[in-house]
Amino acid sequence: MSLTQVDIDDETLAEAMNLMGTKTKKETVNRALEEYVLRLKRIKASEELAEMGARGDFDTAEQAHWAAKKAWKAAFEEPEPGIEQTA
Repeated sequence: MSLTQVDIDDETLAEAMNLMGTKTKKETVNRALEEYVLRLKRIKASEELAEMGARGDFDTAEQAHWAAKKAWKAAFEEPEPGIEQTA
């Protein structure tokens, strides 16, 4: 960790400390930076997933999901009265 001197708006810092529930300026700034980095990573991941969806990368998985769901449901359905079951 490095020591950096920086001018920070006191009102904004106090509001951030209140919202985050942090006790020190250092904790507030470090948490804000961590949350910002995580936010940008989530945005990037979301954009990548959207691109994959636009390309149709999930179509096969969706079809397999619905086929498995249909097969599972059919395996546990009650037979209709009057229809003989073969084993």
